[in-house]
Amino acid sequence: MNHSERVENQFALEPTNRWYKITMTILVVALLMWSATSISLAGLENSSLEVARNIINGILRPDLEFLFDFSEGGVPYLLFETISIAFLGTIVGAVVSIPFAFLSSYKIMPKPVAYVGRLITMAVRTVPSLVYGLMFIRVAGPGPFTGVLTMSFVSIGMVTKLYIDAIEDLDTDILESMTAMGMTKFEQIYYGILPQLFSYFLSIVIYRFDMNLRDASVLGLVGAGGIGAPLIFAMNSYRWNEVGSILIGLVLLVLFIEFFSTRIREKLVRG
Repeated sequence: MNHSERVENQFALEPTNRWYKITMTILVVALLMWSATSISLAGLENSSLEVARNIINGILRPDLEFLFDFSEGGVPYLLFETISIAFLGTIVGAVVSIPFAFLSSYKIMPKPVAYVGRLITMAVRTVPSLVYGLMFIRVAGPGPFTGVLTMSFVSIGMVTKLYIDAIEDLDTDILESMTAMGMTKFEQIYYGILPQLFSYFLSIVIYRFDMNLRDASVLGLVGAGGIGAPLIFAMNSYRWNEVGSILIGLVLLVLFIEFFSTRIREKLVRG
């Protein structure tokens, strides 16, 4: 029996998943059809196409003076403010997430303590960023500081979860040696775990910053600083050339950050 015949016989011996595939296909199609029934086109206004056309015209013919205005009301300054909100929020959230992650890890802490930590992290993660923004506006008032607080809380939920996954995948045999040497739990984490996790943690922080940059652009819609507020004001005032300038700035900024963050993450993960 040659090699091809052995392969064919092996395939013939494997159980077929035909009915499983058919069942899953029917289930997916049924869910898609059921979801489509909730789509209603009755709310579309007659002016929708006109608005879309105006936005496209604004992008094709932006307000160049507004786009290259380096004062506090220009696009570059607003983009810089958006980057600052995302960066500070990411750093604060990443630092606060470190103790939460270790407290929520079953490999590091007793199960009751880790369960409570995971429950708190899950509760923080369930609240959308816009809701946090509306809450903090009542506390700190509108402005960039509210955006930083919002980005920090939003980052804690997701970054802590990713930190936990990285900790759970670690080989913790080194901790047994450190325990035999009489080291405390803090010393084990500081000397035995953090050096192994540094590159993974930094990659997670860069990924979260990439996401926070997009969220910070939207938070301006609720008054939490950034470029979102001028965007919605320009749209409400039908200043489509300004809308085009802001959208061009956002697209270029996101592409720039995406390119460099992806390169950095790849180098950190692959070494």
